[in-house]
Amino acid sequence: MPIFIENEPQLSEGWFKTRAGIPSSSNFSNIITAGGKPSASAKKYMFQLCGEKILGTKEETFSSQAMLTGIERESEARSMYEFMTDSEVKEVGFCFSDEKRNVGCSCDGLVGEDGLVEIKCRKLANHIEYFLNKKIISPAFQQIQGQLLVTGRKWCDYFGYFPGLPPLLIRVERDEVFLAKLKTELKLFCLNLNETINKIK
Repeated sequence: MPIFIENEPQLSEGWFKTRAGIPSSSNFSNIITAGGKPSASAKKYMFQLCGEKILGTKEETFSSQAMLTGIERESEARSMYEFMTDSEVKEVGFCFSDEKRNVGCSCDGLVGEDGLVEIKCRKLANHIEYFLNKKIISPAFQQIQGQLLVTGRKWCDYFGYFPGLPPLLIRVERDEVFLAKLKTELKLFCLNLNETINKIK
């Protein structure tokens, strides 16, 4: 399955404009639960995307110091992942699954022909918790499965990083049962989104 990529650097003005009004995997937990049920926050998320689509830009959101620190550490984490796995990560902008560009994702990197990497530079306590549990939970589960759906790739490596602590590497395979449910919910969500946009216009 081909991937359609807009290679505006992530977090750039062009990247924000590209993804405005587009359901993105980082927010798929607002559409579907990890158990495959419709999310209670779907309508509110749809209203947000509706406004963004009409305005042609994303709404400004608050970035905490922890979020900014995580962004700063991502490059360091990517380099460590490449070293540990003896692989090369190709950075990309915003990815769409088809020419219709109804849904998309911002991958932290493409790995080889079949893989992705999702880098998480969490706060200290959260990194320790994830390291001990070694389990992908919501919303990361929906995000990663969503990236696999959009890109058509076979697996995604979850890479948790905190300087000075052991990193966490978990390979996540495609969950075809969940992906079938995700496809259904995304189709309904996009139909409702377009109908709402047309009503407002």
